[in-house]
Amino acid sequence: MLNSLSDVASTPGDITARNVVLTRADEMAARFKDAQGRLDDLQAGVNSQLGDAVRVINSLATRIASLNEQIARSQGNGQAPNDLLDQRDEALRQLNGQVQTTTVAADDGSVSVFIGSQALVLGNSAAQASLTTGDGGTRNLTLTRGGLATTVAGETLAGGAVAGLLRFQNSDLPEARDLLGRMALTITSTVNAQHRLGVDLDGNAGGDFFQPIALPNALAASGNTGSASIGASVSDASKLAASSYQLTFGAGGSLQVTRLSDGQLSNFAGPLPVQIDGLTLAIGSGTANAGDTFTLKPYADAAGQVSAALTSPRALAAASPVEARAATTNTGNVTVSALAPSAANANLTAPVTLSFTAAGTFDVSGTGTGNPTGVAYAAGQSISYNGWTLTLKGTPKPGDTITVQAMTAGHSNLNAGNATALLGLRDAAVFDGAPMSDGYASLMAQVGVRSQSAQYAAGISESIATNLETSRTSVSGVNLDEEAAKLLQYQQAYQASAKMIQIAQNIFDTLLQGM
Repeated sequence: MLNSLSDVASTPGDITARNVVLTRADEMAARFKDAQGRLDDLQAGVNSQLGDAVRVINSLATRIASLNEQIARSQGNGQAPNDLLDQRDEALRQLNGQVQTTTVAADDGSVSVFIGSQALVLGNSAAQASLTTGDGGTRNLTLTRGGLATTVAGETLAGGAVAGLLRFQNSDLPEARDLLGRMALTITSTVNAQHRLGVDLDGNAGGDFFQPIALPNALAASGNTGSASIGASVSDASKLAASSYQLTFGAGGSLQVTRLSDGQLSNFAGPLPVQIDGLTLAIGSGTANAGDTFTLKPYADAAGQVSAALTSPRALAAASPVEARAATTNTGNVTVSALAPSAANANLTAPVTLSFTAAGTFDVSGTGTGNPTGVAYAAGQSISYNGWTLTLKGTPKPGDTITVQAMTAGHSNLNAGNATALLGLRDAAVFDGAPMSDGYASLMAQVGVRSQSAQYAAGISESIATNLETSRTSVSGVNLDEEAAKLLQYQQAYQASAKMIQIAQNIFDTLLQGM
């Protein structure tokens, strides 16, 4: 999208070039929304798969409990319940495909089945498995027995489909949302801030280029005793970190913020507002008590909110509100190379004069500058005051002056200072020190590495599972060809034994006859 500004920077009055910029902005917004939609579809798919898996777990747990009862009854009657044992083994095998379990055998032949340290099946009684949502929106597997619900600790879900799905939903998917949402928020906030510094084709101050993205309030933990509502806003888009946060209030309004992506802790004496990673955290209403915790997910849905705010090409604020002029009496060859607004400042358009006192130095005079003297000069360096940045080239002579002042009225169609500044955002270090142009590539690289690692782990797991299944089948499975071969082996072994018995009988007969 930013590349399309190059034509506007060359011909700021060209309506066609301006329309191209608006079209590219709409296309970028559509791509962000499409990406957000794909993540939402993944979320819905995972929820559906988890629901199906939990139903299978409950069905198998009930089946195992019933088989336990039948096996115990059969053994109590002195019968060998081989068929029932095979059925239970198969049910356990299928159950472990959904969630890794351990079993403990009882004297009556029944087995208790545990997920981590929580009992799923005890004798002929099965707990009811369900999915619950914890503080911060994480999804958990919960077992309910006798009206008492117990959440299975995530770290104890070592294997099975449910463990993988929960790990994807609680870790991988939020990370992807954070990366995508941070990118959307950084781009829109950075472009908006620069666009507001410019002037449109009708001489009006620039507005937002994109619709501002509203950040969600932090999610309060269910056990909070206070009434606080915690909100967040962007204070520095270049410092945003792709992460969610946990906020914990202490005594006296102190606050501990945990960045969940890497566990980094930041402590604040309070009170709010405080700033962290380019965000400002503030209490919107109510009060927080010591021990209250909140989970902030600032980027979870940001990409889906990207939308262009401009509808008219004339509203594109391509012009700079300031211009620089060299005095007609200058005797050196110093000229203006570039001038653009760089930050909001009340004195942005106040006149500022650079007076060169000797080759290599100049004095500054003007409201808000502090009027420094003897400032070192070098061609190509950035000179910044009052929210604008000026670059000069050439060599001045003593007495030469350059004046930065408000743009001449009616010249916005000739001025492309802000378009050039917007174009320069491509190289701004806003994504963990990487330029904006590399942000998308960095995101794709991170997702690609995670995907490749998951595929590699899945391949290893599949190989292990196949080998284990082969070993299990060789012990407990039923293969008709193998069973027929074994029957033939048994028959031949019996015939050989019978022949040996006959030979032995003949030998004994001969011995007896010779005695």
